[in-house]
Amino acid sequence: MPKTSLKQTRNIGFIAHIDAGKTTVSERVLYFSGRIHKLGSVDDGNTATDWMEQEKERGITIVSAATATSWKEWDLNIIDTPGHVDFTAEVERSLRVLDGGVVVFDSVAGVQPQSETVWRQANKYGVPRICFINKMDKVGGDYYKAIGTIIDRLKANPIPIQIPMGSEDQFYGVIDLVEGKSFTFDAEGNMTEGGVPDEFSEEFELRRSEMIEKFAEQDDEILEKFLNEEEISIEELQKSIRTSTINNKVVPVLCGTALKNKCVQPLLDAIGAYLPSPLDVPAVEGTKPGSDDSLLRSASNEEPFSALAFKTVTDPYIGRLVYFRVYSGSAKSGSSVLNTVTGDRERLGRIVKMHADQREDVEEVFAGEIAAAIGLKDTSTGETICSIDDPILLEKIEFPDPVVSVSVEPKSRVDQDKLGEALSKLSDEDPTFTIKYDEETGQTVMSGMGELHLEILVDRMKREFSVEANVGKPRVAFRETIRKNTEAEGKFVRQSGGHGQYGHVIIEMEPLEKGSGVMFDNQIKGGAIPTEFISSVEDGVRKSLTTGPKSGFPVIDLLVRLVDGSYHDVDSSKVSFEIAGSMAAKNGVNKAGPYVLEPVMNLEVITPEDYLGDIIGDLGRRRAIMSGGEAQGDTQVVKATLPLAESFGYADDLRSLTQGRAGYSMEFGEYLEAPDSVVESQSV
Repeated sequence: MPKTSLKQTRNIGFIAHIDAGKTTVSERVLYFSGRIHKLGSVDDGNTATDWMEQEKERGITIVSAATATSWKEWDLNIIDTPGHVDFTAEVERSLRVLDGGVVVFDSVAGVQPQSETVWRQANKYGVPRICFINKMDKVGGDYYKAIGTIIDRLKANPIPIQIPMGSEDQFYGVIDLVEGKSFTFDAEGNMTEGGVPDEFSEEFELRRSEMIEKFAEQDDEILEKFLNEEEISIEELQKSIRTSTINNKVVPVLCGTALKNKCVQPLLDAIGAYLPSPLDVPAVEGTKPGSDDSLLRSASNEEPFSALAFKTVTDPYIGRLVYFRVYSGSAKSGSSVLNTVTGDRERLGRIVKMHADQREDVEEVFAGEIAAAIGLKDTSTGETICSIDDPILLEKIEFPDPVVSVSVEPKSRVDQDKLGEALSKLSDEDPTFTIKYDEETGQTVMSGMGELHLEILVDRMKREFSVEANVGKPRVAFRETIRKNTEAEGKFVRQSGGHGQYGHVIIEMEPLEKGSGVMFDNQIKGGAIPTEFISSVEDGVRKSLTTGPKSGFPVIDLLVRLVDGSYHDVDSSKVSFEIAGSMAAKNGVNKAGPYVLEPVMNLEVITPEDYLGDIIGDLGRRRAIMSGGEAQGDTQVVKATLPLAESFGYADDLRSLTQGRAGYSMEFGEYLEAPDSVVESQSV
């Protein structure tokens, strides 16, 4: 049986904007809980969770790292996620399988662009979370201003359950508003627990009353006692905080400075006390394979085994490693499972618990646990593995489309075969990294989420697979759409002795809202086209729309309605209707006023005031549109939208403009119409 009960298990992730201090917080959590015995530093490249060479060199997290520890009576399964927008898929797949999250914020910057992205991802999967305002010792660090940004930008309901003692370099501890305790720390980070100091008693009473009033809004029992001015016990208050947090009604807020080892222990207490166990989250929902019948699996070892593969890794020593989250039941190493996406039976060869890149063999995994398996040869990210006798299909993980492409070719004939193998393994690991062979140019094109993403992958090809490759300039992944409604016809007729080919379709096209994709609507009445050919028409339409007439990129956000057509009793076939559908779609797009869309990024630049004019001038030359700005102490924050095509090389330009003193962050915003000149300059 599992070591601890499900009630004491916490599956949590640390999520944040780049440089907020997630990895440092994770390192301190592992240290104070006794999982590691020597503290590492991001700057020194020796933290437990940043194990890749590229992570150590750059001082950033690139891949999510899973580890496990225990604190008091709780077992913690932890995933440390990247903060850079290029690696957002790592956050997406982690949040899909986690029960709770700790969102880390910089006390000076508060909510930053990638904070908003990870918050939206957590909302999408309904992940309860607590906030940790980190770097309280920084100049300009402001606990309540940071909380204000959570309210303003994230539209959340943050409730402070701690108040800071001291500020900036004089920050020395926190007071717990729930239990009325103080936690003070010396220069070495040693903690002393005590009561509320006299100089804080007035603020404590005021903030505690505000906190109880906010929780009373979510809890009728607390509200009744609050209105009647009755005593509310610590246990009642903790229960109320836990319930409101798990129901995603509130977000408790704590603070500290992880780098100086201050306030990590109270954070660990809050993780155990307020974030959900696998029993507190709703039973996972799936469908019966091959039907739409809904099935539920609750977190119990008595239920049939079901798990979701959320990550694959190629290990140079043991081969392919598949990470999975067990939702129900249990499985032993060596047992057979069913992949309900592929329909194949697979064997769980070895089962291991991960500590970053280190592995610990286990005989069996149970409901609520996160583990990895060696031996699942054909199971990929987002696929379900389950009991052969009681199959279930869990919801897949959706990933954003790549926005940047580069051509890649081997430097020598020796590298040719190795390149294909390396690209295949890397795309298996990373769903946002795609490879396509361009028949027109004869080039292999790899696409990813940004310049850094592709740079890291090329570096990995060289180091891990010993492949030397020439890489072309980055290209933007454009899209196309249409301006107006139109009707179009596609007729394919071939006569070559014996059976011919005959397919005839008439379609209507109309533009849709942004983000709608391609929709196909069959309006055939009276058998103008036999039912068995309708799917072939749709296939032809969709294939045709993968290359638009102006840029060669996919056409999106339109509705294709099949309204009429005709067929021949002998000559009609699936192929002829697929070709007719393709012809009709191509004709329709050309008639409907096609235009090109380009990805536009949300940009935030933080700079000393001296360089503000130069930065705004440079952004103006890059077709950026200013969307706001604010002062943060002696620095300025510039917000703008910037076309991705103009963002290449921005890091180097910004560094030279500001003598390396400014920083920036970028995230994908939306697709907007692109000028013709940009499309021409980006075409190969």
